[in-house]
Amino acid sequence: MLRELIQGLPGGGRDHPPISESTPTPSIAILGTGFGGLGMAIRLRQAGITTFTIYEKADGVGGTWRDNTYPGAECDVPSHLYSLSFAPKHDWSRHYPEQPEILAYLEDCVERWDLGPHLRLGTEIAAARFDDVADQWVLETTAGEEHVADILVCGLGQLNRPFVPEISGLAEFGGTVFHSARWDHGHDLDGDDVAVIGNGASAVQFVPRIAPVAEHLTIFQRSANWVMPKQNPPFSERTKALFARLPGLDRGYRASIYWRFEARFLMFRRASRFARVVEKAGKAYREKEVADPVLREQLTPDYPIGCKRILAVSDYYATLVRDDVDVVSEPIERITPGGIVTADGQERPVDTIILATGFESTDFLAPVEIVGRDGLKLDEVWHDGAEAYLGITVSGFPNLFMLYGPNTNLGHNSIVFMLERQISYVLQCVQEMVAGGHTSLNVRQSVMDSYNRAVQRRMHQTVWEAGCSSWYKNAAGKVTNNWPTFTVEYWLATRHPWFGAFEDR
Repeated sequence: MLRELIQGLPGGGRDHPPISESTPTPSIAILGTGFGGLGMAIRLRQAGITTFTIYEKADGVGGTWRDNTYPGAECDVPSHLYSLSFAPKHDWSRHYPEQPEILAYLEDCVERWDLGPHLRLGTEIAAARFDDVADQWVLETTAGEEHVADILVCGLGQLNRPFVPEISGLAEFGGTVFHSARWDHGHDLDGDDVAVIGNGASAVQFVPRIAPVAEHLTIFQRSANWVMPKQNPPFSERTKALFARLPGLDRGYRASIYWRFEARFLMFRRASRFARVVEKAGKAYREKEVADPVLREQLTPDYPIGCKRILAVSDYYATLVRDDVDVVSEPIERITPGGIVTADGQERPVDTIILATGFESTDFLAPVEIVGRDGLKLDEVWHDGAEAYLGITVSGFPNLFMLYGPNTNLGHNSIVFMLERQISYVLQCVQEMVAGGHTSLNVRQSVMDSYNRAVQRRMHQTVWEAGCSSWYKNAAGKVTNNWPTFTVEYWLATRHPWFGAFEDR
C-alpha cells in the first residue's frame, strides 16, 4: 500500500555533510516568506549554502500571518507543533498561538539566522521561465526586472490569494467592503449594521470579537460547519522556564502533540467509527450551546464531519445566540447600494460588508506564470487539476520545487510538519546536485503519473470526496489539496529522495 506511493524509496537517498565555504553552490531563488520560504532559507544556511535570495512581494515577512490580522486570528494547531523543529521557541505564551505571536516568531527567525541580507522585500515575481540551454530559471518581476537562478523554490502556500465572490451589485455597494484577509483597521465598526458573508475558519474567530461593537451583525452562511470547542489557556512562567532549561522536555511535548493529532486521521476515513463518535460530541456541544431549535437547525451540517474543515472555537455559538446577531441561510441574490437581498426577496440594510469567503486555494503558484522546458506552461499542464510528485516537483519543470504544493495540505495535523519534510527533501536534492555535479533534476512523467494515480486511489477512501463543497477540491470536484493518509507515510516518502525518479544532467 505504501510502496505504490513511494516506489523505489528504500535506499533511495544518502546523507550529506555540511558544504564547505570553498565549494561552489547553485544560486537558489525562494519565493515567499512564510513558514516554507523562511524554513527553507534556514536549513540552507545550516547546511552551509548561502547562495540564495528570498523574494517577497510585501514589505514584510510572515506570509498568511502577515496578511491575516483580523480580530481574534489564531492557529488551531498547538504552538509547539506550529513552529519549526530546527528553530524552536520555548516561551510560547499560550497553548494555541495567536497571529501577533506567530508573526513575531517568523520575524525573529529572520534575525536569528541573519536572513536579512538575503531578503528582497517589495519584489513580486510575475513570471518564471526555464532556460533550456543554460539550465536556469529566469525570473521577471512586476517592475520588469530580471533575475536568474539555478533552482527555484516556491513557498507561496495555498492560502495567499483572497477569494472575492461574484455577487451582483457588490461593486455598487455604498458602504464599506473588505475581505477578512485584508482587514480594514482604519474603519470603525462601532454602531454599524455589519454583514459577514461566509462562516468559515476566519469568520468563527472574528465574529465573537466584532459582535459586541457592531449595532447589529448578520452572518450569511452557505452551509453549516462542524464546530468543536477549543480552550486556549496560557502557559505558566514555570512551564516556559522548564521548556527553556530542558530542551528534551520541549521536544517530547511537541512529539506528544504530533501523535495525538496524527491519530485524528482516523476520523477522515469513509464510514469511520471514530468520526461517528466525534459527530455525537459535536451534536451534543451544539445542543448545549444553542437552545433555539430553529437556529440550531440552521447550524446543523448536512454532510459527514471532516468533509469540510472542522472549526475549533469556543465562543462562536455563544455569539450567534445574541439578540443583536442573526444567521441567514437564504442564498444572496444581489447587493444594493444600501443592503443585501436574499433569494426570498428580503432586503437587509447594511453599512459594512466583511467578506469571509476564503482563498483561491486550488490555483497553486498563481498568479506567477511558470514556463518550463520547450515552452511548457504549468497552468496548461494543470488544466484538469494540480498534480506533482510528492507535491514537490512537476515533470517538464526542472529544478522547480514547491513547498505546500498539491495534495500536501492536512485536515488533522500540522502543516509545518509537512513543510519540514518538503524542506528536507529539497535540501537533499540540492546537496545531491552539488555532490554529483548535476545542473538539473527533472522528475520523470511516468513516475509522477504513477504517484498521483496512487494518491487519488487513496483519496477515494477519505471523507473529503463526500458530497460537500470545500476548498480542498477544484471546480471539477477533484481533491487537489489534501494528503490522503497519515503524515507518517509522507515522512517516509520524503525521508530521502529516490533519484531514480529523476532525469538529470
